[in-house]
Amino acid sequence: MGTPLDSREEQVVEVLDRLYETYPDSTISLRFSNRLELLIAVMLSAQCTDERVNGVTEELFDTYRTAEDYAEVPQEELASALDSITYYNNKAKWIRSACRTIVEEHDGEVPDTMDDLTDLTGVGRKTANVVLQHGHDVVEGIVVDTHVQRLSRRLGLTEKERPEAIEPDLMEIVPEDDWQQFTHLFIDHGRATCTARNPDCDDCVLEDRCPSSKLDHDVDLASGEPW
Repeated sequence: MGTPLDSREEQVVEVLDRLYETYPDSTISLRFSNRLELLIAVMLSAQCTDERVNGVTEELFDTYRTAEDYAEVPQEELASALDSITYYNNKAKWIRSACRTIVEEHDGEVPDTMDDLTDLTGVGRKTANVVLQHGHDVVEGIVVDTHVQRLSRRLGLTEKERPEAIEPDLMEIVPEDDWQQFTHLFIDHGRATCTARNPDCDDCVLEDRCPSSKLDHDVDLASGEPW
């Protein structure tokens, strides 16, 4: 049986309050200067660190500047430019295909709707959400990456396992004005403290609110009150 909706709503408000205070400058860490660069960077970031992506795109964005450039570059050339990125061959194919669609169907401009973005090869809802939020100032949902997926489950905000099922759960309880920043705060906390393999519960600002805490204490974690 899942946690009642009102308890999850109370939990997320407290979690956000603490994370806003802990990470006041939280924002996207991928580097880009336009919508196309943002789209390419997010596509490359799947199962790859933002730090690695930023290292590759610094030269990539100097070499290829338009959707036409990516659409026309030979597969071998683009793959070679991406060879330090995970799954670089597949990502090169997806980028070339997506950019061909952008050229042929969108006049070379990155589309601004969820449907048009997710019609592009290699672009799922997570990537589309990032592009809409940071490229078009359109917030339609919550980006559920691996950090958001992990922390949301650990904090009892959802029992779902897959990102596409977690997102509607979070949209139900996270205030809409916080949808974009929610992801950045969870990413920062996931990197700094609530890591996948060895979370630092001793130094976690959410420890007393976390049902998954490794520490022993006599506190009702759902309400924050003593038993």
